[in-house]
Amino acid sequence: MKQVKQRTFLIALLVLLLLTLTVVFCVKYAVNGAQWADFSANEHAFTDGRLSSGQILDRNGTLLYDAASGAYADDEAIRQATLHAVGDLDNNIATSAKYALRSHLVGYNFLTGTTTGGHKLYLTIDADLCRTAYQALDGRKGTVAVYNYETGEVLCMVSSPTFDPLYPPEVHDDDSRYDGIYLNRFLSSSFTPGSVFKLVTAAAAIDKIPDIFDRTFTCTGHVDIEGDTITCPHAHGEMDFYDALASSCNGVFAQLAVELGGDTLRHYAVAAGLLDEHSISTIPTEAGSFEVGTGSQLGWSGVGQYHDAVNPCSLLTLMGTIAGDGTAAQPRLIARETSMSGISRTTDEGTETVSTWSRTTCQALRQMMRNNVIATYGAANFDDLPVCAKSGTAEVGEGHSPHAWFCGFLDDPDQPLAFVVLVENGGSGADVAGTIAAQVLRQVAADNE
Repeated sequence: MKQVKQRTFLIALLVLLLLTLTVVFCVKYAVNGAQWADFSANEHAFTDGRLSSGQILDRNGTLLYDAASGAYADDEAIRQATLHAVGDLDNNIATSAKYALRSHLVGYNFLTGTTTGGHKLYLTIDADLCRTAYQALDGRKGTVAVYNYETGEVLCMVSSPTFDPLYPPEVHDDDSRYDGIYLNRFLSSSFTPGSVFKLVTAAAAIDKIPDIFDRTFTCTGHVDIEGDTITCPHAHGEMDFYDALASSCNGVFAQLAVELGGDTLRHYAVAAGLLDEHSISTIPTEAGSFEVGTGSQLGWSGVGQYHDAVNPCSLLTLMGTIAGDGTAAQPRLIARETSMSGISRTTDEGTETVSTWSRTTCQALRQMMRNNVIATYGAANFDDLPVCAKSGTAEVGEGHSPHAWFCGFLDDPDQPLAFVVLVENGGSGADVAGTIAAQVLRQVAADNE
């Protein structure tokens, strides 16, 4: 009898242990199942470490990548234009949908696991618009992006240099043609902003200098600050605050930076979201930087030089908030997700709102940026679209051509679009980057007719 009791106790103990381990496994499965599913060793979703389930499509349903076959888009230019958004075969681009959003593609379900063959992931980008931007860059290094600041949808995201993922090149460290080729410059880089940063200085001046719109300034081509010289490309003569921004006068904005002080400028740069990392559909962006120098250093910081650095995605978001009177949607890359048979799936993607400067400040900047186009850039260059913009020609060291920037938005409630263009070592912001922006915006207008 004693032996029977011992055996019964042992069996009960084993059953209890089994139940306990089963509960622990179920809890871990519930918590970590999705993470296990998108691990590259999962042979139900990966083959030799490569994703083998799911599809990536653009907002219009154009197939950009089919994981089961390894096939990309039929159009070579689209393959190159969307490389950084979609990803290469070997997952060298860590911010691509193929790698960073693979959990969506795997299509894990708590009950069925990964047996359904993956999901279709529709990105917010328009493949045709990306192709237009890619062709406008014409092989130059840089980035072009457009987004809807009301919905957050990124319609265009192109980074260059790029390549055809079906025919990847041999990339050597000493080959300058492929510098940062696996880097999405829109999300993962920061650059000297040059005169586009004058919008930060202008915002601070609007709020902190009561008579700023009543002041007049005289530019002789240079100004001395504590024994150092801040130069302009040429003498702008007498002007008001509107003219100073339209002429992008270094002398005026350097003096305003010193008057406002470094702490104030930093505060406005932080409020603009230019110094922090952000998350775009869980993909992190690069942070910017702003160093508070003294004297002429602070002056150069106020015009976007010295040690200033800005991420293109953060700058694009700022354009959206200026257009939106201080608030805008956070950019996002996921449009929707379905099963392979087309049944909609719930995603965590929603419209998040970001805020920057006050409504009145943004309204004043919008008027000034519209004046920039009319007075300096030429409204006719944009087919009379209601473009509000600021150019930037960022000096990046002796012996190197400056970076060319052009950023802004359409002042049109029916087309709530913001844009940013950067051409590395491209030269004049208005001439080079502005021309690319015009081509892309014309395509947007044509698509909306």
